[in-house]
Amino acid sequence: MEIRIYQVDAFTDKVFSGNPAPVCPLDEWLSDGLLQQIAMENNQAETAFYTKQGDRYHIRWFTPTTEVDLCGHATLAAAYVLFNHEKHSGNSINFYSSRSGDLVITRSNDLLTLNFPTDVYEQVELSNSLTAGFDILPIKALKGKTDYVLVFETETQIISIKPNLPQIATLGGRGVIVTAKGDTVDFVSRFFAPQAGIDEDPVTGSAHTTLTPFWAKELGKTELTAVQLSARKGWLQCKYLGDRVEISGEAKLYMTGEIYLS
Repeated sequence: MEIRIYQVDAFTDKVFSGNPAPVCPLDEWLSDGLLQQIAMENNQAETAFYTKQGDRYHIRWFTPTTEVDLCGHATLAAAYVLFNHEKHSGNSINFYSSRSGDLVITRSNDLLTLNFPTDVYEQVELSNSLTAGFDILPIKALKGKTDYVLVFETETQIISIKPNLPQIATLGGRGVIVTAKGDTVDFVSRFFAPQAGIDEDPVTGSAHTTLTPFWAKELGKTELTAVQLSARKGWLQCKYLGDRVEISGEAKLYMTGEIYLS
């Protein structure tokens, strides 16, 4: 058996930045164990797999160790592949996830826009277990569906912060987002998820389903610009729509190939 594979850098306009995501189009679903093995072999933050079902595409995402409920950058990468390499016609794609529902992606020139459900979060106590994960004290803590969010005072703190990954790995959920108001954009962030097999994710589209409503309310605006300050960096445009958020960015193809399975 041979499977096509693409690797796309998402949320960037050039290769070697943004977040790399392998994308595997499938004619039919493979076993969960085999999907997990492929993701482990790819050794990227998430691998996206999709199958065509009528007029939409069923999509799933796997880290090297587990399947996740939602992944923004790998969905953006899958849309890029469909628009540019898999002969999808038109300027919109309907993805469906059994874990996250309907996910519509639209294209305007080089800009791809994800329409995702807004995360529901609440403020939580700045407990010792949360603050022990970092060398700088945050000013606020939130808890969304899958992630914790720690809010800091400055962009400089987000750049210089040092995570205690073994401590973060003891927390429940998928990972921890750290964020602050930006100096030249509306807000900045980083994302650490050792409990999901990802020490630091370069750019996390799904994290912006939590960050966008939070910063929209903090800054009193619905259209925001954001940078994820990993070593690779990623650039996002976000729009708060109430129960949905739009997350936009560009993508670039890095590699194509074939997976050979006996």
